[in-house]
Amino acid sequence: MTQQRILVIGTGSIGMRHAGNIEQLGGIAERLSLRELGLEGVLKSIASAKAQGAVIATATQLRQPLIEACAANALPVYVEKPVAYTRQGLADFYNAAAPVADRSIAGFMMRYHPLLRPLQDIVAKDAVFRFDFEIGHDVTQWRANWSFADSYAALPQGGGVLLDLCHELDLAHTLFPNTALKTVESLGHDDFPGVDMATQIALAGPGQTGSVAMDYLAPVFSRVIRLRGQGAIAECDLLTGTITRRLPDAAPEITQVEFDRNAMFLGAMADFMALIDGKEAPSANPNIPRLDRARPSCEMIANAWADRQFCGTIKKDMT
Repeated sequence: MTQQRILVIGTGSIGMRHAGNIEQLGGIAERLSLRELGLEGVLKSIASAKAQGAVIATATQLRQPLIEACAANALPVYVEKPVAYTRQGLADFYNAAAPVADRSIAGFMMRYHPLLRPLQDIVAKDAVFRFDFEIGHDVTQWRANWSFADSYAALPQGGGVLLDLCHELDLAHTLFPNTALKTVESLGHDDFPGVDMATQIALAGPGQTGSVAMDYLAPVFSRVIRLRGQGAIAECDLLTGTITRRLPDAAPEITQVEFDRNAMFLGAMADFMALIDGKEAPSANPNIPRLDRARPSCEMIANAWADRQFCGTIKKDMT
């Protein structure tokens, strides 16, 4: 079988992770830096490359000409989340991606968390009617030698916590596909107008209500899902890989899995490389974020961003 050559557009930390995973899976990663080549240089490289696919790991607001070029050259894409952050931008992206969307991937790698399928089983068997997703971490502590103020996260267009931590909204939609967006309330910062530092989203549908909350502020990193059902209540800690399910008059049931964060990225990339060849995704993951099927989640993220209502500001040194 011919060794796959995949363009990796964007050479930040996530682009370099994808490039390493492509090579670990036996492919060739051809790195393209927007900073070094400029947009025109990258577009020329896409047009002339003898590649079978492309990873788009650039800032969200730079992607439209890239997807147009990739689709025009019949290159399926692995596009990082969020695919787009405005309603029109998302429509434009999907219109351009149509020729390759059924062989492409949206970068919702949390769908490869080993606890997702046990959570889906709990939602079904316990008749879950209430859910809460929470993720938070002090953004100034994310990485050494990294400044929030100088990063993509501080941009009013394409930045903010809702877009940065939108995996949780995708997970909520995956587990509760019949719920819809109701309200989006955000806290901002006087030094960064239009950038949400903490956001809470209300969702509701037939027989189910819930919330998704994310923030740049929590002093301890937390990532928790709480489910309340007619049969049991459950709490999932995605960081420790633990689900605790509590039933009436019985000892708690505890599910514990071992997992590596990069294994989720590897699973998504392996599926993408199989899709490039028109093969069945090797992970057999029923939640594979194939681009054409991931549009409802992408639309929920774009709609939530557009519907943010800023109800106050927080005080924090964000340098």
